[in-house]
Amino acid sequence: MKRSKIVGLGYYVPEKVVTNDDLSKIITTSDEWITERSGIKERRYADLSNEKNYTMAAKASQQALEVAGMNAEDVDLIVYATLSSDYVFPGSGVLLQRELGFRTIPALDIRAQCSGFVYGLSIADQYIKTGMYKNVLVVGSEIHSSGLDFTDHGRHITVLFGDGAGAAVLTATEEEGKGILSTHLHSEGLHAEELAAIDPGFSKEQRYTPEMFEPGGSAFPVMNGQLVFKNAVVRFQEVIHEALEHNGYKPEDIDLLFPHQANLRIAQFVQAKLGLSDDQVVNTIQKYGNTTAASIPISMTEAFLDGRFKDGDLVCLAAFGSGFTWASALIRW
Repeated sequence: MKRSKIVGLGYYVPEKVVTNDDLSKIITTSDEWITERSGIKERRYADLSNEKNYTMAAKASQQALEVAGMNAEDVDLIVYATLSSDYVFPGSGVLLQRELGFRTIPALDIRAQCSGFVYGLSIADQYIKTGMYKNVLVVGSEIHSSGLDFTDHGRHITVLFGDGAGAAVLTATEEEGKGILSTHLHSEGLHAEELAAIDPGFSKEQRYTPEMFEPGGSAFPVMNGQLVFKNAVVRFQEVIHEALEHNGYKPEDIDLLFPHQANLRIAQFVQAKLGLSDDQVVNTIQKYGNTTAASIPISMTEAFLDGRFKDGDLVCLAAFGSGFTWASALIRW
C-alpha cells in the first residue's frame, strides 16, 4: 500500500529580531513577564516593504524542494495553511504557484489556524494514498505582526506572535513501515470566539467601521487565555495518545515530539504528563514566538538541520489552536 513520506523540509524567518525588551518600549510589559508566562524571548517580524506571506512561503518551499532533490515541475499539488493570507481573496496558494513557476497544479488553501500544518499533512497524505498525486508541497506561512494591537489593550496577545514560514515535500512510497502512519483531526466550534479575530467579517451589514481598528477593536485578535490553556493541555494529550494507540505505541516510544509552539508552559506540561525527556521534545518558541501554521515545520526543519532525526525514528506532531482545532500525526522517519 502506498504511504506518504516527508522527503524535504524548509523554513524561512525574517531577519528582523524583536526582543521582549523591544516590546517593553512600546507597550507596558517586560522581559520577565513575557518569559514567565510564555517562554518567549524574541520573535521575527517581516519587512512588509519586500516580504509577503507568499514570498516567505516561497523561500521555505524552495529549501524543502532542494532537500528533496526536486524542482517545481515535480510538484502535483500545493496545500497552503495560513490565517494571514496576503489578500482577502484569492488565497496565497496561487501566489506561491506563480512565484515559483509551478505548473497549473491545484493550490488548496486551508484555514485551520494553529493546526493548519498538521491538517495540511493529512490532506496531502490522503491524496497520495489514493494515488491521485505523487508529490505534494505542504506549507504553513504567517505574517502576524501587521495585525496585532500594539497598545496595552492587546499586549497579552501581541507579545506571543511572530512571523515565519515552513514547508514540507511529501512523496509516495511503498517502503514498509515508513512515512506517515496516521493523522487525527478534530474541531470544537463551541469555543470559536474565545481565540479569534472577528472583523472585518463578510456577514455584517457594515463590514468596515472605524471602531474595529481602534485599540481593543474587533479587528484585532482576542483570547481567553485561561480557557485556551485548560483546553490545550487536555487536547494535546488526547490527540497524542489517540495517534499512539491507533498504531500500537506508548509515549515512551516517541523519539521526537513536535508540539505546536503556542506557549512553552503548555509544551512543558504535556511533556511532563507524557513522561518525555527534553531530548524527546523540540521547542523553538523561545526564538520565534507563536508562528501559528508555520511553527511545526519551522521546528522540524531546525531539528533536521541540527541532525536530530535518525532513520527509523518515531515522530509525533501535535497542535491545538483557534477554532478550536486540534490534530496529530504519527510518522516513522
